[in-house]
Formats: sequence, structure tokens, C-alpha cells
Amino acid sequence: MDIQHLLDRLEALLSDSRRIGGKLIVDAQRSWDLIDQMRISVPEEVKQAQRVNQERDRIIAQAKEEASRIIELARQDAQKLTGDHPISKQAEELAGTIEARARREAEHIRRDADNYVMDVLAQLDADLTRTLNQVRNGIEKLHLEQQLYESDERQMVDEQLADG
Repeated sequence: MDIQHLLDRLEALLSDSRRIGGKLIVDAQRSWDLIDQMRISVPEEVKQAQRVNQERDRIIAQAKEEASRIIELARQDAQKLTGDHPISKQAEELAGTIEARARREAEHIRRDADNYVMDVLAQLDADLTRTLNQVRNGIEKLHLEQQLYESDERQMVDEQLADG
């Protein structure tokens, strides 16, 4: 379940709670259920980050394979052109040029993949941090409201005992 959806539900729970003397009466069971669901949801976000890393590794592996293939093709082309023919020096130079270009392209693909993964992970980090802060704030708010509610209940009991 999406953590944002769970936070929306927590917010709705707080909004729908009754107020007594400026304090909220919150359904504790629903609150704990939402918190449990949030704890389950956060690891899903971590799994998403792992999938992004796996995709990055796959892209890098493909780039390396493509670079190796291009290099091998260049070597084969150079071998065909080599021999006693006067063009063999030009063929070797061409093979070197093709190999250098293949290495540059592979490096470019690797950098692009790294940048993509870095952007996705940075966004995921920001989302997780924001979500974790929202969860912690919600828990703290519920905890404070619970303490205030219990304090009010104790005060009401003390007043009834004093009157009675």
C-alpha cells in the first residue's frame, strides 16, 4: 500500500476524531492499525530502490556487452584488412579509432545510467525522509493527544471524588 495513502488515512482519522475541550479523542485501534500498515509499506519503498539498482546494473552490463561487441567487430574488420597490403596501417588506425569511440560510448552510457540511478535514488531518499518525518510527527501528535486525554480523564475523576 502506498505510504502517502496511509498518511492521508491517518490525517482523516485525526480530522474525524471528536474534540473535547480542545483535545482530540482518537480511535486508538485504528491509529495502531494505520501505524502497522505504514511499517509494512516502508520496506516496499526500499524494495523499489533495490529494483532501481538492479536496473542500473543491467544497463551497465548491457553497455559493457555492446562495447565488447563493437570492439570485437572492429578487431575482426582490422584483421580482414591486415596482411601485406599497404592499407593494413590504415586499417589498424581505423580499428583503434573505432575501439576508442566504442569505449567513449560505453563510458557515456555508464555515466547516463549512473546519473539516472542517482536521480531516482535521491528522489526516493527525499520521499522516504519526508514520509518518515510525517509518520514520526503523526505518532508524536497521537502520543501527546493521548497524554492530554488521559490527563483530562484523571482530572475529571479527581474533581468527581472531591465533589462526592
